[in-house]
Amino acid sequence: MFVVSKLFWNTVQPLSLVFLLGLFALLLIGFRRLRLAAASLGFALLILFLTLYTTLGSLLLQTLEARFPRAENDPFEVSCMIVLGGAFETEVTTTRGGIDLNQAADRFVEALRLAMRHPQAKILVSGGDGSLSGVLEGDAAASIRFFEAFDIPRDRLIAEIASRNTDENARNSRDLLASNGLGRCLLLTSAFHMPRSVGLFRKAGVEVTPWPVDYRTAGNMSFALDFTQPTLNSQQMSTALREWVGLLAYRLLGRIDEVFPAP
Repeated sequence: MFVVSKLFWNTVQPLSLVFLLGLFALLLIGFRRLRLAAASLGFALLILFLTLYTTLGSLLLQTLEARFPRAENDPFEVSCMIVLGGAFETEVTTTRGGIDLNQAADRFVEALRLAMRHPQAKILVSGGDGSLSGVLEGDAAASIRFFEAFDIPRDRLIAEIASRNTDENARNSRDLLASNGLGRCLLLTSAFHMPRSVGLFRKAGVEVTPWPVDYRTAGNMSFALDFTQPTLNSQQMSTALREWVGLLAYRLLGRIDEVFPAP
């Protein structure tokens, strides 16, 4: 199922769809089905325009980010944190070592900040190799170097190195929390990823307190044309659609109990 989900997303993400629809249009032209070819090409161009030159992707992301509001104040006490992987450039760290963070770095920066304020808190990092190759070290392994570089003792860290997606994050974390006698942890992940994550942890029977980080929108977006940053617009659209497709797929598969989990 993991491989199927990876291949499915590689096919249905916006730019892949544009390419496949364009290719389909060429095949239709070869069979002299010109009307169908024009429709396919027109649909491809519409997807491309919405992806590159509108704020639709950011608007879809903003809806996800607003589902679980950020807390106004720090928690009074923290016994444990669950930090979901996805913030390390594991293709780089696997070969070069060191600490190389990507756009989701806030997950670990915030975990570090809270760890310093709450020195008794345990930190469970959930994230193995989520690539198809299966040869990368994964976020949980890389995170040990990160936290130890800031003098967080190794005995405070719990590395869950087997999970490849969010569903496995939830189920594998449940088992590690139980074996370590931990419960009611903060859940740190990107704000847009929080609805799907909370839904999966609830389904796994793990009670968590959502602690969203890594916001990608300002929170006041509206739909508009935007010709100034097509690369960013494309990235926002891809990220948003991946989450929405994931929510729908997990609901259809029975892995979450509602399409859009709420607080």
